[in-house]
Amino acid sequence: MSTTTKTVKTAARPVRSLAILGIVLVAMTALAFIQGATSVRLGLDLRGGTSVTLQPRIAPGESGKVTNEAIDQAVSIIRQRVNSLGVAESEVAAQGSGTNRQIVISVPGDTGRRVVELVGQTAELRFRQVLASQPSTIAAGSASAPATGVSAEINATFAALDCKKAANLQGTSTDAPSDTIAVCDRSGLTKYILAPAEVLGRQISKASAGIDTQGGNAWYVSLTFNGEGTSAFGALTTRVTTLAEPLNQVAIVLDGLVVSSPRINEPIPSGNAQITGSFTQLEAQDLANVLKYGALPLSFDRGEVQQISPTLGADQLNAGLLAGGLGLLLVLLYSLLYYRGLGLVTVGSLLVAGSLVYLLFLLLGKWIGFTLTLAGIAGAIVAIGVTADSFIIFFERIRDEIREGRSLRTAVDTGWIRARHTILIADFVSIIAAVLLYFFAVGGVRGFAFTLGLTTIVDLIVVFVFTKPLVTIVAKLNFFASGHRFSGFSAKSTGTLPAPKEA
Repeated sequence: MSTTTKTVKTAARPVRSLAILGIVLVAMTALAFIQGATSVRLGLDLRGGTSVTLQPRIAPGESGKVTNEAIDQAVSIIRQRVNSLGVAESEVAAQGSGTNRQIVISVPGDTGRRVVELVGQTAELRFRQVLASQPSTIAAGSASAPATGVSAEINATFAALDCKKAANLQGTSTDAPSDTIAVCDRSGLTKYILAPAEVLGRQISKASAGIDTQGGNAWYVSLTFNGEGTSAFGALTTRVTTLAEPLNQVAIVLDGLVVSSPRINEPIPSGNAQITGSFTQLEAQDLANVLKYGALPLSFDRGEVQQISPTLGADQLNAGLLAGGLGLLLVLLYSLLYYRGLGLVTVGSLLVAGSLVYLLFLLLGKWIGFTLTLAGIAGAIVAIGVTADSFIIFFERIRDEIREGRSLRTAVDTGWIRARHTILIADFVSIIAAVLLYFFAVGGVRGFAFTLGLTTIVDLIVVFVFTKPLVTIVAKLNFFASGHRFSGFSAKSTGTLPAPKEA
């Protein structure tokens, strides 16, 4: 009685594995359609995008500030900003040497221009006391009361400042923190005279975007200062609280433009502050992201901005798909010619693996912004060979077991026990290589590593959940068990032909 039960359970396991895999494929397909993930996201080299060159701005006598260390630090900060926005497969690199070094940013897709404009910001945040303010509707050069305690030169600059000119709304970030400055707000509606900065962006430890649900769903950026910043901000807000307007206002200045100038009604010793200013959700999130990783060590002028055409990428994509298709076709032909009927298991396994990889590309593009590049296609093509190796190891192990005198059904089980160790070791070597490449490389190499690792994991799943159960099932069919000459298990295929008799 117990023997029968064990036999039934053993027979049911392959069918159960195949059924679970089928349910998973159906569920992933349904999830892709529900989430609108109907096409694979393509990278810069395949669908085009935006490329921009940032040129360090060198003020007279300051050429020594453009060092290799400063450029490398800027590259690191810009790369962090791009990654924080979820833009996959972007490239940030320095080119040139000495004072001629530039930073080249390439971002795939239609959102490239917005990202490029964002990452090039110096993001030099400063908190300054307001000394004077005036609506920009008053014509520049009109007589106005001079600000008390401010030099005649600054008062003259303030009077002549025209916030209607686009050049005055670009933000320069060339002012020193110790300077008293005359600047516009970012909307061009108000101009200010501001005292030297008392709190700097480097004193911020955290930044995040939030929404005020009780104040009309307005977006803001929440800041947390470090110990030094907390003391400085507390001292500033304590000093200006009792002063008359506009001296009781603190201007929040980003890259030389006033973002907001709130009135301080009471001291703020907690080390927390909010930046408001009619932000949209994207603007608040972008500002939080650039502040989170600190200011760029240099100011940059935006050089040539290019829209990269997807025409070349389409040619590369077609060539990559052709190469992958030919490789897959050769693997299938080899399997069918060498393994005969057993080669159909290879065909089915590769189709299942391909379906899983494609669905994962769709879903990961939606979930984590995964984009497929030409290097990624190369990783997937290499994985075809990894998958074929797994099949060959298993099939040849079965033939070895048959040559040792075991029946096909027994050979499948014992052969699998011996083959799976080799398959696991081989695939784990590929996965380790992919992980190391991903974490220690940049640019397109990471795309190659990601797809190689992903497709190798899929290979493991398919071999264990589809290939082995399917071989277990076909081994019970008379066509294979009888050693038919087209089954792949004939006496000739397995090398079990009786030796010829001597004359």
